Amino acid sequence: MTFFNLYHHNFVRAAACVPEVRVADPAFNAAQTIQLLRQAAHRKACLAAFPELGLTAYSCEDLFHQQALLEAGERALAQVLEESRNLSVIAIVGLPLRVEGLLYNCAAVLYQGRILGVSPKSYLPGYREFYELRHFAPGDSAMRGEIDLCGQGAVPFGTRLLFRPAEQPLLTLFVEICEDLWTPIPPSSYAALAGATVLVNLSASNITIGKHEYRTQLVANQSGRCLAVYLYCAAGFGESTTDLAWDGHGMIYENGLRLAETRRFAYESRLTTADIDLDRIAQDRMRQTSFRQSVDRHHAAISGFRLIPFSASLPDDQELLLERDIARFPYVPSDPVTRDARCQEVYEIQVQGLVKRLSFIKAQKVVIGVSGGLDSTQALIVCARAMDLMHLPRGNILAYTLPGFATSKRTLLQARQLMAAIGCTVGEIDIRPSCMQMLRDIGHPFAEGEPVYDITFENVQAGERSSHLFRLANLQQAPVVGTSDLSELALGWCTYGVGDQMAHYHVNASVPKTLIQFLIRHVASTRQLGEAASAVLEQVLDTSISPELLPGKSDDQPRQSTEEVIGPYELQDFTLYHILRFGFAPPKIAFMAFCAWRDRTRGQWPDIPLAERREYGIAEIKRWLEVFLLRFFQMSQYKRSAIPNAPKVGTGGSLSPRGDYRAPSDSEATVWLEQVTHVPDTDPTPRTQVQGEREENEDRRREKISHGTHLT
Repeated sequence: MTFFNLYHHNFVRAAACVPEVRVADPAFNAAQTIQLLRQAAHRKACLAAFPELGLTAYSCEDLFHQQALLEAGERALAQVLEESRNLSVIAIVGLPLRVEGLLYNCAAVLYQGRILGVSPKSYLPGYREFYELRHFAPGDSAMRGEIDLCGQGAVPFGTRLLFRPAEQPLLTLFVEICEDLWTPIPPSSYAALAGATVLVNLSASNITIGKHEYRTQLVANQSGRCLAVYLYCAAGFGESTTDLAWDGHGMIYENGLRLAETRRFAYESRLTTADIDLDRIAQDRMRQTSFRQSVDRHHAAISGFRLIPFSASLPDDQELLLERDIARFPYVPSDPVTRDARCQEVYEIQVQGLVKRLSFIKAQKVVIGVSGGLDSTQALIVCARAMDLMHLPRGNILAYTLPGFATSKRTLLQARQLMAAIGCTVGEIDIRPSCMQMLRDIGHPFAEGEPVYDITFENVQAGERSSHLFRLANLQQAPVVGTSDLSELALGWCTYGVGDQMAHYHVNASVPKTLIQFLIRHVASTRQLGEAASAVLEQVLDTSISPELLPGKSDDQPRQSTEEVIGPYELQDFTLYHILRFGFAPPKIAFMAFCAWRDRTRGQWPDIPLAERREYGIAEIKRWLEVFLLRFFQMSQYKRSAIPNAPKVGTGGSLSPRGDYRAPSDSEATVWLEQVTHVPDTDPTPRTQVQGEREENEDRRREKISHGTHLT
């Protein structure tokens, strides 16, 4: 199994297939089914689902009582079995089956010529345009747990069958049929509690005005509630239009997020595929304690499920990258409308946290240090909005810039302009004299004129800034508002104690660096603080990230570049999200990062200029992943164990020891660093990079939802 194969990292490619059908022509329908199965196999899918009663067509009505049609349906099943014998695809097809004198609406689960099991429909609609009770019996009325079908002997039969390939134990399939999902408690709910991770629905839902939206909500909600994949296939072109119409709606959802969707109202057979993440399902179920409580509470209801194990050959022997869009910026939506709404919501969360704290301590002023960089700018924006909501003058923001030995002219000017534009009470304190005094007191070589720029030199400046701010807070009876962000806390890129790690209240502690840039851009573009402030905010966004603690060759350029030391924030935030939100292993994160970042011309980007869009090979990803793991797991937890209060912004966005992340301060990173050694040092060849990519039809509509691009 190769590293550059999605199956190696517990992804599975699944297909929702909508074939053209002919009513009461099983031979034609079998041929269409086989054609789509071959396409699914060509795309390296290991699972393909088809619509309800697809081998006969759903709209046969009283023809289902004709012996000739029922026998032809079984022959069509045998044809599909024979033609798919050499295809490594688990197929789920629909057909009517006679069992002990009753007729059932069934889904047959097939693999390489073998019938793994048959699941009959549990709930039969008998209202409005549906008359299924006229033709079929409910699945629970079956008295037998096995049937003889296509000469294969004892085939498992029942409404509570789970299917699991030995080669991928995280993949457990359950099949329900159409109306089953429309019930108050769908069978798939119990199946999920019994261990099913991929829920499949074979449907023949006809289309009426507004039904598409309702159907989509059902699938999305069931996927989200069950913490599962939901693969839905509805009947399409070729079904009888005597009284109804059919849109051929296929969709694949994962934990409430849409991964893929077919184009509706197509006039030919089609399929859509998606790479589903089984690790994500497993991690969410492990973490969500209410899921386990539901399992315990409904133990009697789920004890009757039968597990059907089987062996399957997965397409894991060649390089196969994800066709799924992996968000480069998981904290930042690519869609501009969604992004603007998200940024405003994050902004309001930060502001509410600060307003509540100020109201509680009866403070009417705040003290904040402003450097002209991203973090202090965002914190200052939050303070301004808080003053407005509390009906206090912005002059109650006591904003100080504290230039040191490496402060650049640019950031100092930006800080002055921003404070003035917002209307703060502005103060400026040159910390160099007090820093020099401390350096003399402790006997540091720099105080004697030697150019020694070590960690002590840096932290003396960081400490002096914080010391001044805290004493100003005492003097002014106002709390210090902290500026450090989530990315810095994750990497330990902050000075502990008397430094930027400490404040009376933090507003950025749950906001990653990559998101802060867009928060500032949102406030600037919406002119929420006025034209003058927006102009300065745009300048701040164009400034390189640096702590400005080490002097450079000129006053305009400090020596330090933060990202040269701890890595690009866009990569480190990517790793942070998948470590914190899902607990993924380092090799999986590296694989996902490679799929996301290998080619800057592919996929979706937020509003980032073309010249600033970067790409990374696997070697660079591996390098910075190792830096992250060492700093996060071994070097920095003690700083996070004592962080001040701050509002949580989103899932995957909190390191508070009182909330989302509780960890020992003295743990080792050995396990994670050892796993990094399994990440290769060279990229696959260009030919193999595109081998697993989507073969899209130009008329296919797929909503591109990035993996994990959300803060909820």
